[in-house]
Amino acid sequence: MKLQYLKKIGTWRDVADEARTTIGMKEGKADVMPSTSWKYKILMAEHSPIRLLHYRWKWIDIPYCYSGHFARHKIGIEHWVKTSRSDRTGIDRATLSQEHPVNHSCEANAQAIINISRKRLCRQASPTTQEAWQLVVNELKIVEPCLADVCVPSCVAKGFCPEFKSCGYINSEAGQKARQAYKALIGR
Repeated sequence: MKLQYLKKIGTWRDVADEARTTIGMKEGKADVMPSTSWKYKILMAEHSPIRLLHYRWKWIDIPYCYSGHFARHKIGIEHWVKTSRSDRTGIDRATLSQEHPVNHSCEANAQAIINISRKRLCRQASPTTQEAWQLVVNELKIVEPCLADVCVPSCVAKGFCPEFKSCGYINSEAGQKARQAYKALIGR
């Protein structure tokens, strides 16, 4: 499995201008981009203008069963998954394993990416699902480092594990360090 690409759609200027709209201010100067500190603040607050930032990516040869984990995310994201229909592929679907590789493309806004990270970076998620999502986050580190930094599992974001069965990570030294680093983002 690999990530073929990750592309950014939308700008921080758009986010800033619509944030200004929500508080009754005029748009900012077109050539002035928001500061890194402001980006972290609006991402950590998860204010609605972050939904103007969209990203497209494509996994190649992701196992079908793990593609299904991502297809369960519906709000703020669209999915396009290679069909397994026998009438389209000429292969009897009943003969394919759940591990059969498919291509899976997505377009999602920043809020959806944060939400997906909370579930798919959790240590209770399957290792293959974590690996697939980490490929996306690694590319985000290049394209949009502030967003990548806020892509953490739920326990790190909340300070406690909301799962029925905790893995204990948030209570470990590493989990506490991750939590502190996450909280420190707001002051950057």
